[in-house]
Amino acid sequence: MQRRDAVLRAMKGHPISQRRACVLIGVDPKTVRREHPPDNPEIRLEMNKIAEKRRRFGYRRIGVMLERVGMVMNEKKLYRIYREEGLSVRRRRGRKRARGSRTPMPVPLRPNQRWSLDFLSDTFGACRKFRILAVNDDCCRENLALIADTSISGARVARELDALVRIYGKPACIVSDNGTEFTSKAILKWANENGVEWHYIDPGKPQQNGYIESFNGSLRDECLNEEIFDSLVDARRKLALWRYDYNHVRPHSSLGNQTPAEARRALELFDGNAPGALATPETDAYQTQGLSL
Repeated sequence: MQRRDAVLRAMKGHPISQRRACVLIGVDPKTVRREHPPDNPEIRLEMNKIAEKRRRFGYRRIGVMLERVGMVMNEKKLYRIYREEGLSVRRRRGRKRARGSRTPMPVPLRPNQRWSLDFLSDTFGACRKFRILAVNDDCCRENLALIADTSISGARVARELDALVRIYGKPACIVSDNGTEFTSKAILKWANENGVEWHYIDPGKPQQNGYIESFNGSLRDECLNEEIFDSLVDARRKLALWRYDYNHVRPHSSLGNQTPAEARRALELFDGNAPGALATPETDAYQTQGLSL
């Protein structure tokens, strides 16, 4: 502040320029230059009012809105004021958005209270990729389906859910991430027609769907990283065998070392009558062959 005052005194007492005075005193000229009040304050005020209501409008659309109230200016001036007011809009590039219910998720105390869905991927043959749709019951940790194919659309997911509802009954809610298959029109229509609450986890927060993430780790560690798949048919067969072992043989630590199938039966016996249809031995044998209902 003292150096700035010294520059101003030097300019007042001697016929030298501002730049010369700043060099002599050793001050950055930016600290000495006068601050001019912003031009067109009424336009800036109206521009900010529009931007508050329409946060995704760029300067061109804001310019159209200004013209409607009689504030006309050329595009260069409009852009300069727009930037000076800090109203630039950052372009969204593929940002995922949750579209389903945001009510609190129910705690899974009984089968069919909450299902979890997620996708995994692997390769077969000459490094050809395929995808796996995993569907789990969060209460008894049972894997309800492992659907493998080179491409799985939202409509395909809806058809597989219809098949699972016929076998196990309708879930109270389903949890998934914000993948395009789960936010597609086919899934939104399916959830609405079936009256199923669909909960989307926050982008980048897989821990919010911890049950299916834990299952994915077991599937990856015990099957996908251990097996080499020759073809899609071979992958489906090995996945079906692993799924049967996971549900009926492999002990699960969170279930007191019971299998998911034993946990489901125990809960159904405790309830007396289980809601919805139950899986039959014929159904398990059918899915063990790697076929989709």
